[in-house]
Amino acid sequence: MGTQTALIFGAMPCRSWGHLDALRAEKPLVICADGGVHCAAAAGFAPDCYVGDGDSGGTAVAGAENILLRPEKDESDLQAAYTMARAHGCTRLYLTACTGGRLDHALANLQLLETARADGVEAILLDPDNRVTCIGPGEYVLPRTEYFYFSLLPIDAVLRGVTIEGAKYPLCDAEARRGDSLTISNEWIEPTVRLRIREGLCWLICSGPSAR
Repeated sequence: MGTQTALIFGAMPCRSWGHLDALRAEKPLVICADGGVHCAAAAGFAPDCYVGDGDSGGTAVAGAENILLRPEKDESDLQAAYTMARAHGCTRLYLTACTGGRLDHALANLQLLETARADGVEAILLDPDNRVTCIGPGEYVLPRTEYFYFSLLPIDAVLRGVTIEGAKYPLCDAEARRGDSLTISNEWIEPTVRLRIREGLCWLICSGPSAR
């Protein structure tokens, strides 16, 4: 069975939607979290599923699977959309329209990437200027893309055994501590960058500026 992909829309409008162009051919399951229905429409995607409590302007979608929630609940609409994606068997998730605006929601959405990793789900947060994943111990290859920079932001107190090769600022078996800026704003100098992390979780953020 192939990997089932979901595209989850939050309610935060983006200035442009070109960051989703590569996903159109995948025909992902489109899930809208509350006001995400308006973002999906702006991006040119038809919702397959809607989940929300209506407090950010979303409404049930004719012909879609709809789950209506009460405003008084213990999880955000985006987390409910994540749960819905998992119930559909999706193992690759793209989250968009969920950065900017309220900082508490943006941070909770970043933390959802950590939840997805623990659940064995590949999750990627996208906006016009950023691509964010949660990574842990292992080896990674980052091909040069349209992004200018990549950064590792520790989630755990310390990342140990950090090695970066093929980048402007290489490291060898280093430690990166949460709250420090050692691993911020690195750049490609080779077609691929090679990363190794021995211990710890972090957000890997590939960022603009971007003209998309």
